[in-house]
Amino acid sequence: MASITLPWVPRDTEKLSSYRETAIRWLVIIALAHIPIILGAWLLLDPLSTKPADLDDWKVLLIPPLCLGSIGGLLLFAGAAFAVYAYEFIGRILTAPWVAFIIFIGAIGGIILGVWLHAEILLFVQTKLTPAAESVTVPLIGLQYDHTVLSIYRSGIENLVIDLPLLGSISADTPIIGKFYVLLAYLMFPLQFPIVRDLVAVGGIIGFISLIPGFGIWWERKVAGRIQSRMGPMRAGGWHGWAQSAADGIKLAFKEDYVPPGGDGVLFRLAPYVTFIPPICAFIALPFATAWVFRDLDVALIFILAMLGIEVMGVILAGWASNNKWSVYGAMREACQMVSYEIPMTMALLIPVMTAGSLSLTGIAEAQSGGFWTWFVFVNPWCFLSFFLYYVASLASCKRAPFDLPESESELVAGFLTEYSGFRWSMFFFGEYVGMYVVCGLAAILFLGGWMSPFPASSAEWFITQANIENGMLQTLVKSVLAANPIWFILKATFMFFVQLWIRWTLPRIRIDQVLYACVQVLLPATMIVLLANTLWILGISENGLNLGWLITLDGILNKVLAAAGVFAVLGMVSIAAYGYRNNKKLVGWLAVDQLPGK
Repeated sequence: MASITLPWVPRDTEKLSSYRETAIRWLVIIALAHIPIILGAWLLLDPLSTKPADLDDWKVLLIPPLCLGSIGGLLLFAGAAFAVYAYEFIGRILTAPWVAFIIFIGAIGGIILGVWLHAEILLFVQTKLTPAAESVTVPLIGLQYDHTVLSIYRSGIENLVIDLPLLGSISADTPIIGKFYVLLAYLMFPLQFPIVRDLVAVGGIIGFISLIPGFGIWWERKVAGRIQSRMGPMRAGGWHGWAQSAADGIKLAFKEDYVPPGGDGVLFRLAPYVTFIPPICAFIALPFATAWVFRDLDVALIFILAMLGIEVMGVILAGWASNNKWSVYGAMREACQMVSYEIPMTMALLIPVMTAGSLSLTGIAEAQSGGFWTWFVFVNPWCFLSFFLYYVASLASCKRAPFDLPESESELVAGFLTEYSGFRWSMFFFGEYVGMYVVCGLAAILFLGGWMSPFPASSAEWFITQANIENGMLQTLVKSVLAANPIWFILKATFMFFVQLWIRWTLPRIRIDQVLYACVQVLLPATMIVLLANTLWILGISENGLNLGWLITLDGILNKVLAAAGVFAVLGMVSIAAYGYRNNKKLVGWLAVDQLPGK
């Protein structure tokens, strides 16, 4: 990575050295310019001796955000100066084989810890700091309005009590915090605004979304390589080419932004964003756990399906605006495919909704908390069938093989992507991978228990009692592993994501007439039959319905059989994967290859 060259970086060694010195000088100057602002704010607030009640309104409203922003700017520009100065050393570290694994594990741990801290801080602000309206006049602006921040700040922070699992309860009067409780208040100051909390949450969503395409593209290349008896990316970044997606992203960002002369420039530029934004909006209502959702909507399922349906508009715009016959053909195929497969996909999702009796995704997931045998995929044969019907329809919705006719390189050059290049071309793939994860997340929530573990929720309390665990943090860890945790949701959704990659490099592409035949004459009738059968089944076993004893007994037997079949299927897949990993070269014979020299 130390040898990467960028378009604006000269290849001449002397000029490059001069550019580096200039960049370092200016970054250091900008970083040092933040110090007077920080010192001035510190002297003005005097946090070691001043209490919140003694501060003027304008100081409380304007100084803390300015101080925090200056500290962030100082750290940012100082870090950038160090990166430019020591880029060769940093490059050598990043290419070490063991560093990639540490970065991967650290990123996972950092995401988990960051989300946990974010949730705990927001919960503290919402519950411990009670708002009360107060009229505030801001100098220099002259704006007078009812504001809750001052009363929250002055009445809540002075009586601050924090519950920490390891330290117990500590308050502003204890020696641990001492006179620095005001600094803690300043750090939490921006979170008192609901808009700031929403922006932080959206930032977390966009951060997670950004990881999906980068990791998914690298993973798909590695999966394709293994299936085709080759290695896949091995060079960029060192360990198994982990930086290949980042290198490709840099390349695409600086490629020419070409617009066909005969096309519609406005629509051509707009189409990638119309394709990319709806899957991002779907994450707004997609819960990762009971409290880990940006907006817990009662109609979250309808909202997510609506967002996924808008994506087709971007593809149609791209095909029409390209003024290319291959692009138009690909766009028309996508319109035909999406409109057709949305019907069986939505009908298949009605089956777990009927089984749970709720449209709320959090309610549906919590209805499956009794262990893996209560997951809806195993609860009765009709939910079991609807899971596979939904998953097949979701492949067509995401333009994944064997339904990738809108791109169809063997017939349409690149389909609706034919005229696109560079950054806009990558936006389509970003939207596709994000959409893939959304449909996998829906499958995990509606059929596979969502964020519920395979163990019953009561198992956590039983284990804590048996092991006599008294530490609060250990109790939280045990409950997270044995009861419910967002990591369970991510693991389930990621596995379904992997199956989509697996299918692409295993099954051949089918013809467009076969795509429509599979929908109209196979999936649609099958989904209607399963929906009707599930309705009658629920009516037969319901206490308010027919309450047929023999059907209730049969329902219990089939539930156990399906759950056992699921266990055997998982064990079988793990066994086959382990055998293939240990005997990979024996299985492919003379096709086996070794890694490239030096890797």
